[in-house]
Amino acid sequence: MGTMQMKKLEGLSEKIFLDRYALKDADTNNTKVGDTVLVLTKDDQKFPTKEVGEVVERTGKQVKVKLRLGDIVESHIEKLTLNREHSPSQLWDRLAGAMASVEATPEKKKEWTDKFRYILDDWKLVPGGRIAAGADASDELTLFNCYVIPSPHDSRGGIMTTLTEMTEIMSRGGGVGINLSSLRPRRAIVKGVNGSSSGAVSWGGLFSYTTGLIEQGGSRRGALMLMMNDWHPDLLHFITVKSTMGEITNANLSVCVSNGFMHAVKEDLDWDLVFPDTTDPDYDTKWDGNLDAWKALGKEVKVHKTVRAREIWHTIIEMAWKSAEPGVVFMERYNDMSNSWYFNPIICTNPCGEQGLPAWGVCNLSAVNLAKFYDADNHDVDWDDLGRTVRYSVRFLDNVIDKTPYHFEENRINQQGERRIGLGTMGLAELMIKLEIRYGSQESLEFLDKLYGFMAKEAYLSSAEIAGEKGSFEHFIAEPFLQSGFMQNMTSAFPEVGAAIQENGMRNVTVITQAPTGSTGTMVGTSTGIEPYFAFEYFRQSRLGFDKQYVPIAQEWRDAHPGEELPDYFVTAMTLSAQDHIRAQAAIQRWVDSSISKTANCPADFTIEDTKQLYELAFELGCKGVTIYRDGSRDVQVLSTSDKKDDEKKLDDMKSTEEVKAEAKVETPAAVEKKAVSLSIDTQTEAEVDKEYKRRPQILRGATYKINTPFGMAYITINDMNGTPSEIFLNVGKAGSDVFAMAEALGRVCSLFLRYGDHGNKVKLLVKHLKGIGGSGAIGFGANRVESIADAVAKALETHAEFMIESAAPYLSAAREVTAGVAPTMKAAVSGNTAIQVKEEVDVSPDPVMTSLDLCPSCGSASLINSEGCKSCSNCGYSRCS
Repeated sequence: MGTMQMKKLEGLSEKIFLDRYALKDADTNNTKVGDTVLVLTKDDQKFPTKEVGEVVERTGKQVKVKLRLGDIVESHIEKLTLNREHSPSQLWDRLAGAMASVEATPEKKKEWTDKFRYILDDWKLVPGGRIAAGADASDELTLFNCYVIPSPHDSRGGIMTTLTEMTEIMSRGGGVGINLSSLRPRRAIVKGVNGSSSGAVSWGGLFSYTTGLIEQGGSRRGALMLMMNDWHPDLLHFITVKSTMGEITNANLSVCVSNGFMHAVKEDLDWDLVFPDTTDPDYDTKWDGNLDAWKALGKEVKVHKTVRAREIWHTIIEMAWKSAEPGVVFMERYNDMSNSWYFNPIICTNPCGEQGLPAWGVCNLSAVNLAKFYDADNHDVDWDDLGRTVRYSVRFLDNVIDKTPYHFEENRINQQGERRIGLGTMGLAELMIKLEIRYGSQESLEFLDKLYGFMAKEAYLSSAEIAGEKGSFEHFIAEPFLQSGFMQNMTSAFPEVGAAIQENGMRNVTVITQAPTGSTGTMVGTSTGIEPYFAFEYFRQSRLGFDKQYVPIAQEWRDAHPGEELPDYFVTAMTLSAQDHIRAQAAIQRWVDSSISKTANCPADFTIEDTKQLYELAFELGCKGVTIYRDGSRDVQVLSTSDKKDDEKKLDDMKSTEEVKAEAKVETPAAVEKKAVSLSIDTQTEAEVDKEYKRRPQILRGATYKINTPFGMAYITINDMNGTPSEIFLNVGKAGSDVFAMAEALGRVCSLFLRYGDHGNKVKLLVKHLKGIGGSGAIGFGANRVESIADAVAKALETHAEFMIESAAPYLSAAREVTAGVAPTMKAAVSGNTAIQVKEEVDVSPDPVMTSLDLCPSCGSASLINSEGCKSCSNCGYSRCS
């Protein structure tokens, strides 16, 4: 078999490769002229910047490095990352040899070194990040991406044990999933301390807080998934916990939903929230969070509260609509479909949701790059080469199980007993564009069924073949294995798979997983996971500034068809309907024995009812889980700085869909005062501290301005006191994000400045100092160009002054929209406390891709997007999940 070398990595691809996956030399004293290095060009504690270059001069510990863009920088060897692998071919050689090293004979080692090298060449198989970085690099580096650990034992010692296990795993770069359902609910009696429990959610807050500490202390963020079953008495508190600022901020949340619960929703039935009798003498030794197993022992289950199932369901939907959380995992279906149903139940998923796992289960991941299997001569998939690559890839991942070090004996026992692997894909969107198939169309659903069915068949035949040679996984029993929901579908479609398993057994309990591939997909220059491209044009910082770039396949088409619009099969995540996202997910899920990390991107005007229908569509179509991200949902995040009085208390009255979509906004006194709670200082204390600080009246009126910024849509509320702006509120980004925090801080400081003393025209002075402040990018053109959030505040203040003059009414309630490329004119007819807005717009801006971005924790740019059920950066390639 020959090989086809890919072109040399360049730009961001090379930087990701060298930074994350290439073999390093930890001793930078070995640096010499000619070495390829990463040099720290911006030594910032939060957002350090590294660039790729070649050492051109060394004097002692000082070096000169010529960057890829041509600049020469002086540095110190301590600020270098010294790479011993400089090209993908060196990585492929290392990985092929490492995975073949566990074969039994020298002949097998040679055979599989060559075969693994074939599939790795030109990135046909892209190994998971931990495999690429760790294989034969160190005996201490795990090759597994993520873990699920047992639900905490319901005791202080048990909770601390779980915390220790979580910390150890995260410190080695692994993500962790924990199901909290084993912990007793809030206010439950704790005999040992003669008190009551703080509840399962509060302990989830402890795990979340510790995850944040690990993020601050290491270079790779700790990733955490917290789950709760639909029967737990603390369920409503769990669903709404992120509406209370600060309780849980460093974890993804998902609710484990049963078939019975979905039936109760459909039939509008009552639903019992229950928990075992904690006074049972066997509680401490037998209770592990598995309610069915507890009932099977004949143990008592106490009903804590009965509520309408639809009330719980609506709360889940409403919170997902507002802030994309919690996600939903149809856990009973997951176990019904799972091949390990008869010996090892799935209890939780990993942080990004694609891998449901039993206690002590692990993720063992790699992805086939589908973009490499386009047969241009026949305008079809190269089915033969794809089949060969899938078969070899299954053996590659199976060998990882024997190659990796195990830091927890429980992980080793579990993984070597079931040999769970997860072969996925990337480049699907690129392949479909080459085939001129529109993602989400009926044609695409038929193609996805054919493509992923073919890959599943080849993967299962390969695992059965390996079992015939090396033996089945320890817990394999043919009859119950073939009775799983997934295997019944598989053998019905492909009888040859059932026959192969009956004859040879099965090497791996599960074989296929669709994981996020944010970093690796960006590195190899293709679409990530099973997602459509998020956009075909994007902005990236370079020596020339923040410039627009195009996805290569789109650029190639534009070059070949100058002046023409991209065809309709060039579809993006934001132009695709949410229903089409789910239908594509469901078509692929049929052939995935684990699950899928995917985000259904929805437009800003997607309603709560639309969200409900989408979640129910996902259930009806057979998905194992669903996560949505509604564009702009961060702008209506409901927050409270006070604790909830009761788990079952409903959320505060929320904006109706019509209110969210309305252009005019009435600032009622109650709404204004509610906003002010998080910002105003007690007026009695103010008077004592400084008499120059103007006390805030109980009621202020003003206007809210909607301004598009490089960080997403900003809602800037300016309230007046005696006809002069005295208070500014900023709503940008999602609660808990850096953008949200910095925007809140800017609003507080501006408000303090405006209300302190009387020293000239403070509004004019504030505008002078805020206007024109720039960041990593800008949006809009000419007078409507917005450089930053600070610049947006200055523009809002200027507009506010003009608007107050035009309206001839200093105290009114209205809204005005200023977006990039939009020239608005407005007249307000004032009647009482309302303002009727008449607006004329001329939109000359490009079609926006999205309205809400967050800061990337790696490069600091406002480029973090929601995709594949994860967050990734379009500027530097950072991915939270890989």
